[in-house]
Amino acid sequence: MSVLSTYSDLFLRAFGTTIQLFLFSAVGSLVLGTFLAMLRVSPVPVFRAAGAVYVTLVRNTPLTLVFFFFAFAYPLLKMLRLEPFQGAVVALTLYTSAFICEVVRSGINTVPVGQAEASRALGLTFGQMLFNVVLPQALRTVVPPLVSTLIALLKNTTIAAGFSVSDAGSISYVLSEEGANMLVGLSWVAFFFVLLVIPLTLVQRALEKRWSVAR
Repeated sequence: MSVLSTYSDLFLRAFGTTIQLFLFSAVGSLVLGTFLAMLRVSPVPVFRAAGAVYVTLVRNTPLTLVFFFFAFAYPLLKMLRLEPFQGAVVALTLYTSAFICEVVRSGINTVPVGQAEASRALGLTFGQMLFNVVLPQALRTVVPPLVSTLIALLKNTTIAAGFSVSDAGSISYVLSEEGANMLVGLSWVAFFFVLLVIPLTLVQRALEKRWSVAR
């Protein structure tokens, strides 16, 4: 407890940053990932190809490399200036959205084709069919993998510590410099990450119970 009490401010600030980083990235990933999934199932070949190229490229790129791009290569483009935290949010969003896309797409593929055909027969556009008929059903079938992807995102936020973001991953650096007990400190970090994951798991179970799909 001595490490936790001595560095309580450090833990509060670091995990506060981690939670913010996770929330912003999660929202961005869900929005962009759903949009990419729409591209992947679009009737327009160019859109399908664009979505496939993005997902294939990002999923096969190490997340650390994405962070390196925004830390060192992006500033050379002299575009909109990003603070380290903002760059971390963008990096995590772009990376995680590729995985969200595949999860949502797999859910879309579980919806019977007949429903899409019936929607077209009723005169619904592709967008109306997706938002009003397909996506509501698709999301109900992919709750477990969707939450698992978000849990992975939460853990991936620690990479931001290596790129000037003072989140939970940076606690080890401070404890090392201060000569504190690293084993105890990192044990507390792991414990608090477990506490952050528990609400996500509870949400998953609640949604599964509410949106149970008859098989």
